[in-house]
Amino acid sequence: MQDYQAPADLLQDRIVMVTGAGSGIGRAAAKAYAAHGATVILMGRTVSKLEEVYDEIEAAGHPKPAIVPMNFEGAAVKDYEELAMTIEDNFGRLDGLLHNAAILGNRSPVELYDPEMWNKVMHVNATAPFLLSRAMIPLLRQSGDASVIFTSSGVGRKARAYWGAYAVSKFAVEGLSQLLADELDDERHNIRVNSLNPGATRTNMRAKAYPAENPQQNPAPEDLMPVYLYLMGKDSRGINGQQLDAQPKK
Repeated sequence: MQDYQAPADLLQDRIVMVTGAGSGIGRAAAKAYAAHGATVILMGRTVSKLEEVYDEIEAAGHPKPAIVPMNFEGAAVKDYEELAMTIEDNFGRLDGLLHNAAILGNRSPVELYDPEMWNKVMHVNATAPFLLSRAMIPLLRQSGDASVIFTSSGVGRKARAYWGAYAVSKFAVEGLSQLLADELDDERHNIRVNSLNPGATRTNMRAKAYPAENPQQNPAPEDLMPVYLYLMGKDSRGINGQQLDAQPKK
């Protein structure tokens, strides 16, 4: 899977949504999906960053993307429902959804963890993906072959001290991914759902979590794209409800 070589037309004519598309892994995934034929819906909270990705995709001659600014911290249920109606009006369906947006929060012992920050991290990292998935499922059902990818973490599979709400939120993401995989696993839906742990990657979040680490020792987001393309494309049909890793385990 890590050595997958995606055909140029892997995502031709597909509609794919990427959250956290303004930077890091989300940005790399959005550009990779567009380069392989997808019309990408760029979601994120910073419009200027989304516009940069939009311009890069358009300048490369790939399908024209769409920008959807949304701050998951403050978005209400109606915002997700209105987004679903907009996508239905413009595209009629959704073929792929990469849940990538997340925040780190504090790294501290639970006894010192700020409750307000806990609620914020849990909302952005766990509740928002639930609300977005809930709103998008009817559109995913309109696809003949839909893929949903939840971004997990090593601390979302085995918790480690001081990771606080981030670790717990990623456990929740794993649960939501497994729940949806089981609920949507039948011939009527044609939707597969998996979780993907990117591992140590050269991103701003990783630098914040590990300030003493040399970022150059980690792969760039672009280096992980074979796995992201594989899971989003038709060659991963039949893979459902799995906990996958973007990098070989050390």
